[in-house]
Amino acid sequence: MKGKSMSLAAVFVSNQEVRPVKRHIVLLFITLMLCVLSCALSEKEKMKGPESSAGVDAETREVLREINSVNAYQVPDLELREDASYAKTAQDFEPFRHVKPYKEHFLRQIEYTGPGRAIPEPNDIETVKLGFIGPIMSTVSVATGGKSHEEQLGIKMLQGARLAVEQANAGGGYLKRNIPFELVVTNDNGLWGASGNEIVNMAYKDKVWAILGTIDGANSHIAIRVALKAEITMMNSGDTDPTFVETNIPWAFRCISDDRQQGYLLVDYMYGKLGIKRVGIIRANNRYGRFGVREIRDGSRRLGNPVVLEMSYKLGIDDFSLQLERLAAENLDAIVHWGDAIEGAKILNQMREMGMEQPYFACDRCLSDDFVEIAGANSEGVVFTYPWNPTRKSRKLDEFREAFRQRFGEDAETFASHAYDGMNMVIWAVQVAGLNRAKIRDVLAHRTRAWKGVTGDIMLSAALDDVGDVYLAKREHNKWNFYSRDDLKIP
Repeated sequence: MKGKSMSLAAVFVSNQEVRPVKRHIVLLFITLMLCVLSCALSEKEKMKGPESSAGVDAETREVLREINSVNAYQVPDLELREDASYAKTAQDFEPFRHVKPYKEHFLRQIEYTGPGRAIPEPNDIETVKLGFIGPIMSTVSVATGGKSHEEQLGIKMLQGARLAVEQANAGGGYLKRNIPFELVVTNDNGLWGASGNEIVNMAYKDKVWAILGTIDGANSHIAIRVALKAEITMMNSGDTDPTFVETNIPWAFRCISDDRQQGYLLVDYMYGKLGIKRVGIIRANNRYGRFGVREIRDGSRRLGNPVVLEMSYKLGIDDFSLQLERLAAENLDAIVHWGDAIEGAKILNQMREMGMEQPYFACDRCLSDDFVEIAGANSEGVVFTYPWNPTRKSRKLDEFREAFRQRFGEDAETFASHAYDGMNMVIWAVQVAGLNRAKIRDVLAHRTRAWKGVTGDIMLSAALDDVGDVYLAKREHNKWNFYSRDDLKIP
């Protein structure tokens, strides 16, 4: 019994000594497992990349998989967008619509087949540079034959772009590297050569990853041709020239509806809704005026009401009597103006002084406080084309306006709003694609969902143009009222 008792006591002591050892082993095992899981999760987060914070849908992930799987000699198998009609052109506006054309352009997306996707990301950078080009300094312009006139528009555009970059930096900057974005700002003064030189400098000297700009149609065309050679994305937020995307350049994007779409809505409204028959045009003698009225002129002819007379004026003049006397002699039902707000308001005042009471229609640049201040009571009833509806209810738009007002001490208008959207689209593409110019282009070009911007839904066509809704704005009871095609019950 004594031996048995001693044996049990020994076992008891032995178990007491072993239990702490087992607990230490269990704790050590749990600690090791937690470390392994933590490392695995960390590695998974790294593998996910910054796109997880940038809002990437399944289709964009598939685009990323394709473009990341090819080498310099391969082209990714990406679906190319095809549109049923160009710029939502109604059948009544189609040229030669009674004849089937041999080939229709701008309906199938242009493919980029170059080797740029294989270029590795750089390691030695401290900021991610994004370019801006626009008319921000007053100059004498050879293109217009006098003093430049777009600085106030360009400054607003710069403010919108700057706010987008600052907000991105406040949110962590370029998330993959935790480094800030840097805005490289250049002036575009209306000289054709200026934009070409600036794009070259930004692409090769400053080494920006994408560029936003510009407003002037001539400069925009030069810029995207240089961007084609440099293989860098150009996002346009201020040039409504319909021919901008008709260059078949896969690096050119636009986040604002063009004059083609706005012009078609105005033509439908004048002839289909109001029953107008005889229309005259007065426009600025520059590219904006010349190309802006082209669809009004062509659309009028195709609907059986060719424009009776088109008159142009030189920028900077105050006396429009020569043009208005010619228009007054034609017994017109309505007059359309295409140019800047100041000239548009002066023309309207001189029309009324001459007893010309025809309805007055104007382009989107005329919808401004300057127009109302100069035209006064004459602005009542004027109808303007416009690429978006700034009076719609939108929390995102309200937050942008408040942030813009706090940052710059003034209200945001259309050029600031579209630049803000355009720069945010570029920043999203950089976050998702990484620091590779070709891949930045790819994720923008193959995005199938509308971009939810402060200016509304931005849906890119096969030509990489914004084909979202356009509006007519009417000055009624000292405020702007905006009407879509559906609001006007125009099919």
